Amino acid sequence: MIMSSVIAKIEAKYKKSQVVDVMPGDTVRVHQKIREGNKERVQIFEGLVIRASRKKSHTSSITVRRIASGVGVEKIYLLHSPLILKVEVTKRSKVRRNYLTYMRARTGKSARLSGVAFDRDAVNAIHDEQAEAEEEKLKEETAKQAEADAAKKAEEDAKLEAKAEAAIAKHQEATDKPEAEKAK
Repeated sequence: MIMSSVIAKIEAKYKKSQVVDVMPGDTVRVHQKIREGNKERVQIFEGLVIRASRKKSHTSSITVRRIASGVGVEKIYLLHSPLILKVEVTKRSKVRRNYLTYMRARTGKSARLSGVAFDRDAVNAIHDEQAEAEEEKLKEETAKQAEADAAKKAEEDAKLEAKAEAAIAKHQEATDKPEAEKAK
């Protein structure tokens, strides 16, 4: 009894306040934070949700499939992961199954699903302040980095320009001396 309440508290701590209601058959765009070395960027993966499991749990996940360069790519995302910044539903389709594993064998026209009208703004209207703050922080960091790089480049250009001016002045001086001696 006590152990389950402790586990529930820990789960509640890491659970996002709101997540998008994603269903199998939806076409979604998942914004994932990627760290490469000391750089961070946001990668967008768009595809068909072929599986959505454990919706009410903090371990709820979706399996997203897309065809990339003729090869099927599937990624499994934990919806409450801090690396997932945003999930946008772009299209909602009519399906009658929870697991769309049969879509793996289909390509071309047979892989099409009939679309259903839905209110995209209402479905995607999730305001997670923490995720938005994280995204703003990433944008600010990239802006600062770009500004610092531009300042560094301007400084290097100024040094090169000064060096070129000095070389031209030295060359001009060297060419003026022999002409003055010839004139005498």
